[in-house]
Amino acid sequence: MIKVEHLTRKYGDFTAVDKVSFEIGQGEIVGLLGHNGAGKTTIMKMMTGYLEPTEGSITIDGLDVGKDRRKIQKKIGYLPENCPVYPEMTVLEYLEYSATLHGVATQDRPALIRSAVARTALEAKASKQLSTLSRGYRQRTGVAQAILHKPDILILDEPTNGLDPTQIQHMRTLIADLAKTSTVIVSTHILQEVQAICDRVIIIKDGAMALDAQVDGLQQSSKLLISTDGDADAALEYFQSFAQVASVAATREQQFELELNADADGKATAAALAKAIHEKDWQLFAMHFESRNLETVFAEISERGGAAS
Repeated sequence: MIKVEHLTRKYGDFTAVDKVSFEIGQGEIVGLLGHNGAGKTTIMKMMTGYLEPTEGSITIDGLDVGKDRRKIQKKIGYLPENCPVYPEMTVLEYLEYSATLHGVATQDRPALIRSAVARTALEAKASKQLSTLSRGYRQRTGVAQAILHKPDILILDEPTNGLDPTQIQHMRTLIADLAKTSTVIVSTHILQEVQAICDRVIIIKDGAMALDAQVDGLQQSSKLLISTDGDADAALEYFQSFAQVASVAATREQQFELELNADADGKATAAALAKAIHEKDWQLFAMHFESRNLETVFAEISERGGAAS
């Protein structure tokens, strides 16, 4: 379990991360989403113990990052945005070096390196110098060092940055495979990456929490669209009389847009409205919730003046 409480990081008068709180359970794939400069990388560096928070706390499996940094780092595999691979080394040499940094026992290294190479499909490149590899294979090498010590938690910062479409698809497949045995946190500014691989999304805006939600739950909005032959004025007044309806607008002839209250049960409200329309002897031509995707949600948050409460 990862627990982040009121996490804040300041640089002088500038607040890079502002009172961010969230929890992540075992086995989740969470996308940390935001524009460049939103504070995602700063949050990740604090979670891995490479940067101290100005305020707030981070605990992982009951261990405090500030007090138990070395113990926590053994539980975490971290791929920085710009993975510090050494061009003169081969893939195997770099992984051997990384195993040393991770504190892996000498006798355990060969098997763990073989496993990391196999999981990241680097067998054909294992003896190649890193300077000769494509960006995609260098990223895979970075992931290999992150999973080398079999961490419980993987933190991947912009794992598809700079990759071509084929390499991006390979990386997505790899992340999905890694999630079978680890909790995975992926930081990105690319909406499609979160939509493709994550169960949950945390959106950071100007250093503050703007949204924390299941990706599937974002598909359905609180706007219910109805098409009926009822008189426009009568229908507007009638729909507004429902306690679960916050507002009603006629979008065009015989079409209405109902904004439901935040705590309304969408399915139950839709069923009640359909029954009421039938009892009014109006024809119900169509009824469905407005379809949204992560891009729509992200645009709405970007246009708002501040973060969500």
